[in-house]
Amino acid sequence: MVSHHTNGAAQGAAVLFDADGVLVDSYAAYRRIWTRWALHRGLDPATVWSHTHGRRAVDTIAVAAPRLDPEAEYRLVRDFMAEEGDAFPVYPDAAAVLQVLHADRWGVVTSGRAQTVRQRLRAGGLPDPPVLVDNTHVTRGKPHPEGYLRAAGLLRTPAERCLVIEDAPAGVEAARTAAMTVIGLTTTHSADQLTHAHHVVSSLTDAKPFIQDWLRS
Repeated sequence: MVSHHTNGAAQGAAVLFDADGVLVDSYAAYRRIWTRWALHRGLDPATVWSHTHGRRAVDTIAVAAPRLDPEAEYRLVRDFMAEEGDAFPVYPDAAAVLQVLHADRWGVVTSGRAQTVRQRLRAGGLPDPPVLVDNTHVTRGKPHPEGYLRAAGLLRTPAERCLVIEDAPAGVEAARTAAMTVIGLTTTHSADQLTHAHHVVSSLTDAKPFIQDWLRS
């Protein structure tokens, strides 16, 4: 379900985060999962991996293996994911960044599942997002802007007053198309791959001053 606890009239600035590669350091685990699935299906792991970042798993599967049933394959991918256990730590600087946010002025827009994201954030000692839009609540995943626009609506915030923190080109494109300002993190992609972001930094710590300025603006 979409999690939201906001109410009242439209409010001020808000900050939206992707989950994987931004709050959760999932790169290594997902690389293993998608490599395993690709080899299981006789596909090239590098090609499959190139279609994963910032996208819903079913969208990745549909592109990488169009003759297979995306939903059935997604269940297999989730089985592989379950076998990874707790190999999805939060970034060590995530807590300090979230502490500067107003309690109800932020959210997460993820290509994963809300329940999984909450579990990983809680395991790392992070709070539940006041708004969480996951892959089951959009008909079109990133790079389409639907998820970010939905989160802005739940926060009752105009899109142009939303700052987005993303690590993948598809996510940057989604946020830009939604008319939001984007900070790109080079946690999973190089700066050259994130040129469409308004600012590019190497970590959440480096993004923190931009976030604080945004909330004060």
